[in-house]
Amino acid sequence: MVRAMSDGNATSEDAALHAPVARLLRPLVRLFVARGITFPALTNLLRELYVNVAEYDFALPGKEQTDSRVSLLTGIHRKEVRRLRGAGAPVSAVPAVVSRTSRIIARWLADPRFTDGQGRPLPLPRAAPGETPSFEALVSGVTRDLRPRAVLDEWLDRGLATLDAEDRIVLAEGAYVPKGGGEPQLYYFGRNLHDHIAASVANIVGEAPRFLERAVHYDGLSEDLAKRLEARAREIAMEALHQANREAHAACQGDPGGEHRWNFGIYVYAEAAPASPQAPAAR
Repeated sequence: MVRAMSDGNATSEDAALHAPVARLLRPLVRLFVARGITFPALTNLLRELYVNVAEYDFALPGKEQTDSRVSLLTGIHRKEVRRLRGAGAPVSAVPAVVSRTSRIIARWLADPRFTDGQGRPLPLPRAAPGETPSFEALVSGVTRDLRPRAVLDEWLDRGLATLDAEDRIVLAEGAYVPKGGGEPQLYYFGRNLHDHIAASVANIVGEAPRFLERAVHYDGLSEDLAKRLEARAREIAMEALHQANREAHAACQGDPGGEHRWNFGIYVYAEAAPASPQAPAAR
């Protein structure tokens, strides 16, 4: 059911969303202020998104979406709606460097040819004869558009890989996580947060929760214990991610392909957060 109302006529259901949405948006607002995205700029972006979502996600089957209905759904004046409509649903393009790098690393971590008995990525020679694992074979199995030497030079420059004493290529642990606020990190920032929020929203608006979206959390901890739990959670999370990657990689070998995608994500977070005097710490 679609419901339009002014700020002064919010229902209890709407008001219940205010606190969790404010908490959700607070770290984003910190990022906006840090990166110089002003409130007027954010307002323009939100106005465009409201119109876009109403136009494409709330169209009635068999009926043309009208400016009046989009205006009713969003509270935005019809003149503005008319100006902003027709932009098309936003598409998140994957930067070429992100797509190529992530696919090569995923294969290095998942393909039994390039891992040891414990599933760890093997140090690889630059090239090797026959079926012997090598960096050249790894890259060529993912893309033939670039020479493996060019990929290696890029990775060495970015610190994604190093050379050992035997001149073998070693995958750096930091290669798993893009850093520095550059294009790869910002791409995954948008993708992963989108999917986490989309899963949560689907569970709220659907008749029954569809996606797994849970967390283990403890409050009122000492700093030492919080750090130890964070470190252990990282170990558990990486084990789960490596296992999921190996199984997905193996399953893809016999899959005919299609238009669906799947994302399995884990996050770990800790901060100094004094317990509220009205609410004892949960243990």
